[in-house]
Amino acid sequence: MTRAHSHRLRVIVAALILFALGVAIFSPGFVQYDSVGQYAQALTGKYDDWHPPIMARLWSLFVHRGTAPMLALQLAGWWLGLGALAAAIVDRRPRAALMVLAVGLMPPWLGWQVAILKDAQMTAAMLAATGIIGWWRLRGAPVPRGAWGAAALLLVYAALVRANAIFAIAPFVALLVADRWPRRIAITIALTLVTLAAAPFVNHRLLGAADSGVARTQALYDLAGIAVRVPYDPRLGLSPAEVVEIRAKHCVKPFFWDPLGEPARCGTRLHRFEKTPPGQIYARLAPAILHHPLAYAEQRLAHVNSTWRLWVPPHWINAAPPQGSEPNDYHLGQPGRTALAWQKMAGSWADMPIMWPIVWLVLAAEGLAVTRGNGLAGALFGSALGLEASFLVISVASDVRYHLWPIVACALGLILAKPWRGDRWIVRTTGVVLVVVLIVGGIARATMPLPPQSYEAMLI
Repeated sequence: MTRAHSHRLRVIVAALILFALGVAIFSPGFVQYDSVGQYAQALTGKYDDWHPPIMARLWSLFVHRGTAPMLALQLAGWWLGLGALAAAIVDRRPRAALMVLAVGLMPPWLGWQVAILKDAQMTAAMLAATGIIGWWRLRGAPVPRGAWGAAALLLVYAALVRANAIFAIAPFVALLVADRWPRRIAITIALTLVTLAAAPFVNHRLLGAADSGVARTQALYDLAGIAVRVPYDPRLGLSPAEVVEIRAKHCVKPFFWDPLGEPARCGTRLHRFEKTPPGQIYARLAPAILHHPLAYAEQRLAHVNSTWRLWVPPHWINAAPPQGSEPNDYHLGQPGRTALAWQKMAGSWADMPIMWPIVWLVLAAEGLAVTRGNGLAGALFGSALGLEASFLVISVASDVRYHLWPIVACALGLILAKPWRGDRWIVRTTGVVLVVVLIVGGIARATMPLPPQSYEAMLI
């Protein structure tokens, strides 16, 4: 056995041990509100598309074993990807290999990965696909067809398990397979459009999911956001009474769309849209943006600031990983004391800059500029930026878990590419921007009052 093979074997063994420890400590995983709903669908065989149904369909294969199999899948993808990347570079860059494994042990990131959620499922699939491709690419070897096929299956699952995942997958694939930017852009656009067009057919026809109304939420959120910011405009599709009530009850929140769908708040006012085809609602949104561009920009920027967590108060909720499972009637439990202690410790990291998506957005932009999108690191930076950019127009909630893949992808890209050694102007500009972000975010957290600390309180 050569020295390189010996180092790789040690890394692989370490990754397997970390996987086994993760399953042992965090089993059966932390179930959340979304998890309980998806488990109920898997149990009854009645699916809807509020959450992409492929996760519930997968869960139905071993539904009577609870959440443990889903946790095992999430941790398998997590450590397969990280282990393969670390093993591929350990003979040349042993410290970098250790840093790759350390990414998997970052308390808040691992804390979210052990929650049974579609975001963790997407991250596991993306990371596993990255590891498979990186195992060959990082050693300077061609990727076999079988490996491409395995990676493709994982990426298809990722695209189906999270509605906006294609905005991360399309640039990732484009940067891996194309060298020139016109072709990269064309591939990204084509993959995105095909996926968005095919997803409803797959979810409703092939996976048998009923229409839950989720496709209407984005348009209603932005229409309401425009309506409360401009004089009454009947072209928005809302009545004067609806606009008055939405404005009076402060139902348009930068943090999330939920007050508009909650019956106890403003949900009853928008109930009439439940049977309206989504296309008709978006047909109103498009001209509304043209007629009220500043109001739309204000609506989207207010939300993006919330989800990127720049000018937000301290302890802006839904950053810390779950510290317990959602109460449920299905006897889905939660992990033991060691896992709870880990989650509590991870929660103390929630206000740190490593949990601010805006920080990773800046670093990913630097990485993409320095690498010019080349190599596996370039693809990771492009993937992170693609998903983060999509939040400018497609996002209705501010949970940090939605940013788990971009954060992990960017961290791995930084380790692989070391962009701080690149073009001095890019590095210096990034440093200045990063300092400004940290100062602005720090001032906000030091001066703004503490926000409500529960979902129910945030609705008000």
